[in-house]
Amino acid sequence: MGSDVPVDSVDPIELRERIESGESVTILDVRGSSEYEKWHIDGENVTIENVPYYEFIEGVDQALLERVPDGDPVIAVCAKGGASEYVAGLLVQVGVDAVNMAEGMNGWASIFEATELTRAPGPATVVQFLRPSSGCLSYLVCEGGEAAVVDPLRAFTDRYLEEAADRGCALVYAIDTHVHADHISGVRALAAEPGVTAVVPEPAVARGIEYDVPYETLADGDVLEVGAATIEAVHTPGHTSGMTSYLVDGGVLLSGDGLFVESVARPDLEKGAAGAPEAAGLLYDTIHERILTLPGETVVAPGHVSDAAEPDTDGTYTAVLGPLAESIAVLHRDREEFVEFILSDMPPRPANHEEIIATNLGQRDTDDEEAFELELGPNNCAASQDALTGD
Repeated sequence: MGSDVPVDSVDPIELRERIESGESVTILDVRGSSEYEKWHIDGENVTIENVPYYEFIEGVDQALLERVPDGDPVIAVCAKGGASEYVAGLLVQVGVDAVNMAEGMNGWASIFEATELTRAPGPATVVQFLRPSSGCLSYLVCEGGEAAVVDPLRAFTDRYLEEAADRGCALVYAIDTHVHADHISGVRALAAEPGVTAVVPEPAVARGIEYDVPYETLADGDVLEVGAATIEAVHTPGHTSGMTSYLVDGGVLLSGDGLFVESVARPDLEKGAAGAPEAAGLLYDTIHERILTLPGETVVAPGHVSDAAEPDTDGTYTAVLGPLAESIAVLHRDREEFVEFILSDMPPRPANHEEIIATNLGQRDTDDEEAFELELGPNNCAASQDALTGD
């Protein structure tokens, strides 16, 4: 496609590392404006401009060149790496220091990072997995040669198995906190592996689960054992009716999409706008009666994180419950004010959420390639990024 001028490439992981290290990065995103608006690479030290690929087809004139951001180099980005390589080549021809991001935004969406929680108080080792492109978080709990994964992503099933094996553990449970609306669950894919049992919250079954593999359910208060570690189900409805958190060794709360480290859950993804007021009230009750009543030293490990969050000292997106409760201003409002605030400031629903929910219920057949495409973009499972201030 395009220019004969050699173009250097930057790997998505390398770009991620540069952004995380605080290095200034300049990006030219050449996807269509609608795709760009849905999701793009962001960060405090990122300068990014969107000039669609088709505007470069007739070549680079001075007016177009003036829209290209100054960078050293400027990194061209598209969906899969082909169009951006062409544009980068044209820019190099006219003297611009330009490189291409290999594999494009699909490559960016394939980044998956693992970090161990240092504050886990019990015998279990807890590992947090982060997909930076969407902010999705999942967890591996390892102890005594056994392991459980909570909220696995189907696109990364091999990574959970590899991480468990590297830690000398065999995966025995694949667990979901709820029926997800933003990504394709990996529970059924992992349950196809020898010795792995699929586990879902008992209240979630009422939504019409039609799995093609056997599964077990956990009700509020039920406990799974992983080696000498314990995983207790804590029903925490609000985001969904079946939303269930998991308390590991009595000290780490895998809170799913209930309480995040910078916000709270949105309440409209199961029953829509009509059911959102009731669900928001239930979320308030859940947070105040089921979560904030836990010991203040409990470590909250959520199911999602946004760009507004700061990592803890160990590099994970976790927080100690007591200080976290103090820092999120909306939690200090009364029930009526909380509901009003949550309903007033919800972002757009996750793209393709209806297809994703149907897939996760087992009601829709979705192959791996389509599953990856369906979940591209931000998760939008938090109610508001202003929850810290309550404004």
